[in-house]
Parts: sequence; structure tokens; C-alpha cells
Amino acid sequence: MSSHMDNLADHGHGGHGHGHDDHDDGAGHGTLKSYITGFVLAAILTAIPFWLVMDRVFANSRTTALVILAFAVVQIVVHIVYFLHMDAKSESGWNMLALIFTLVLVVITLSGSIWIMYHLNSNMMPMSTHDMRKMP
Repeated sequence: MSSHMDNLADHGHGGHGHGHDDHDDGAGHGTLKSYITGFVLAAILTAIPFWLVMDRVFANSRTTALVILAFAVVQIVVHIVYFLHMDAKSESGWNMLALIFTLVLVVITLSGSIWIMYHLNSNMMPMSTHDMRKMP
């Protein structure tokens, strides 16, 4: 009878204890070197756009905005890799799938908002101050 109880106690655990020492979820844990590397990269990727704006490196403001946007995307990748430790292997890819879904929602929301604001601005009827006085 005791062997039956031992089998029930070990059932599903394979003889391993309940400790999490041998558990590997695929997510890497950072070392001090990786955190310092991430911090230095993040600081550089913040300082360069700041310098671009303060010294007016580009004459065209659209060019400056596009370059800053590119630096922002690179900085997002640095934060994801060095601080969040996300890659295609972490948690069997579910983290990456959640990130992609979030990015799709953000792109849809931002592009839709910009599209609506642009069309509202271009389709608004101009009003003079004389017309504004007649409004209730």
C-alpha cells in the first residue's frame, strides 16, 4: 500500500521537487555587462536626437522628425532586447506574438488618428469672424 501512495505522491512530478531551479522558460536573464551595454546604447540613442534638434543639423524639420523616429525605433529594440530580454525563444514565442499584436494595434490607432485629423482639417469649412457672430 505504501508503494501505491509513493506512486501517487510522485505522479506527474517525475521525482523532482517543487523547486524552480531546473525550470527554464527560455527567457534569458541579464548580466551586469548586458545591462550596462543597454544603458549606454539607450543614452546614446537619446543624446543623438537631442543634439540633432538643439543644433538644427538638418534644415528640413521633416528630415529631423524622420531621423528621430528612426532612432526611437532602434531604442525600442534596444529596450526589448537588453532590458526586457525578449526574443523569439522567450516563452515559446508568446511574448513576441503579444508584442507584434500590440504594435499592430498601435499602428492602426496612430495612423487612423492622423488620417482622421488630416481629413477633418482639410474638409472643415472656413469661417469668418462675421459668421462666428451669428452662431448661437
